[in-house]
Amino acid sequence: MVVQCSTVTSAPRTIDWDDDAQAVVIIDQTALPDRLELLSITDVDVLVDAIRRLAVRGAPALGAAGALGVALAVHQAQDEGADRVWLDAAIERVRRARPTAVNLAVGVDRARARVDEGPQVVLAEARAVLEEDAANNRALGERGAALLRELCPDAAQFRLHTHCNAGSLACVEWGTALGVVRALHEAGAVAIVYVDETRPLLQGTRLTAWELGQMDVDYRVVVDAAAASFIARGDVDAVVVGADRIAANGDVANKIGTYPLALAAARAGIPFVVAAPESTIDPSTPDGGAIGIEDRDAEEILALDGRRLAPIQAKGSNPAFDVTPADLVTAIVTERRTVRPAAGETPA
Repeated sequence: MVVQCSTVTSAPRTIDWDDDAQAVVIIDQTALPDRLELLSITDVDVLVDAIRRLAVRGAPALGAAGALGVALAVHQAQDEGADRVWLDAAIERVRRARPTAVNLAVGVDRARARVDEGPQVVLAEARAVLEEDAANNRALGERGAALLRELCPDAAQFRLHTHCNAGSLACVEWGTALGVVRALHEAGAVAIVYVDETRPLLQGTRLTAWELGQMDVDYRVVVDAAAASFIARGDVDAVVVGADRIAANGDVANKIGTYPLALAAARAGIPFVVAAPESTIDPSTPDGGAIGIEDRDAEEILALDGRRLAPIQAKGSNPAFDVTPADLVTAIVTERRTVRPAAGETPA
């Protein structure tokens, strides 16, 4: 059996390695919030499918999935007696599973560089990616919380707005944008978080709301189309989002619907902050125009739970991400530094 499901009662790491099963273990994010299920994956192509169907998603988590995917491919090749051609092709399938989030390729490339040193070295490198992600995001959360206090000195308790899911489910643990929320919440400094539903797959409604509930943070889910109005009427102190790729000039690719939030924040004169690890910054991508945007199946917007919503002849367009120009980004906060693109600073 290549995939096993088990229901658990408390949240483990989003992604990890099981020594006994020689498997990549992930929280199946498509089952949330109804069930907290783990998938135990022992086949590279099953992992690729899990990445594509968003059972595991979020830029840092995809970096971990990429590194562990190489370890899994090496183990599978050894177990099945496959040659190097098979191994290289399997690793490349993992690397190309989703095109926009640069972390996936970074994780793959880091572990792949150790392949000639043997399976245990590859696995150790992949595990290092996981541990670094956990530590980095805790540091990022604290840095982001301090930044928001600086940017909003009059806010004793913050009213925050976020989009999609950039919490522990998008990482190994802790979170990026929600890591900032978590750090503020632990200091008693969060009044409320507005959570965009994030059409069409509802990562905000299903995942971010679930995580905030686990943290006991007061929140409200709002439809994507209402987000700018909440900001315009003065209900929000700052917008905090994650990122899937940050170009060298500070342009930011994130879940579709992020760009309108940045426009609304700029109009209202409130901070628009991007929280992401250093690995999300891609110096080889000069600007947002060079970021490949993933187009997903139109059925995701034309149907819901298998029931057709649009007329049978209707066609759809379903880009998964948009690009927010650097001049709308108040700050990018990573585990190491703060960059202020709107003030002319660039991350690379």
